[in-house]
Amino acid sequence: MTKSMFHLHLFFLAGLTAAVTLVGTARTAAADSTLDAILDIGTKVGIGRRIAPVPLNLKGKDPIRVYLGSYIVNAQGGCNDCHTNPSYAPGGDPFQGEPEKINSAHYLAGGRQFGPFIVSANITPDSEGKPAGLTLPEFITLLRTGRHPHEPDEILQVMPWPVYGKMSNNDLKNIYEFLRAIPHAEPGP
Repeated sequence: MTKSMFHLHLFFLAGLTAAVTLVGTARTAAADSTLDAILDIGTKVGIGRRIAPVPLNLKGKDPIRVYLGSYIVNAQGGCNDCHTNPSYAPGGDPFQGEPEKINSAHYLAGGRQFGPFIVSANITPDSEGKPAGLTLPEFITLLRTGRHPHEPDEILQVMPWPVYGKMSNNDLKNIYEFLRAIPHAEPGP
């Protein structure tokens, strides 16, 4: 999707919002619900765009999906907590009372240890642009079942796949699209 198409999407949302608002008292509960959903998506798109901690490659990607994926990953999923090591840049740890600054150099590159045998995966795009080297169907299967396609006899530990697996296919596609848009990174020390 081109930048002008993205702006067209936003223009459509603004126009639809204005049209529904003009209807005023003639709105039904269903129309109110639809408008609330549209405004909520628009808000999530804007927040997702604003909070992405790394530059995004939107070429050949749907910006709406990318930004909604950013919203899920960065505002809801807490993916940075486990998949970035360390999570925050020096001087940017909010748990120390510092203004938050995500460790963008190692963003979602994995490497965090959980006990002696479990290390978080690098979920940045590989050389083919696939997050964690996974296709979209493999990614969805992993988040729904906890089973990595290359190691189907193992069940992921620590990773909250039972929670993320309850997300809609659309949400999982948005996450995948966001992960395709971030730069590849290597794990931190």
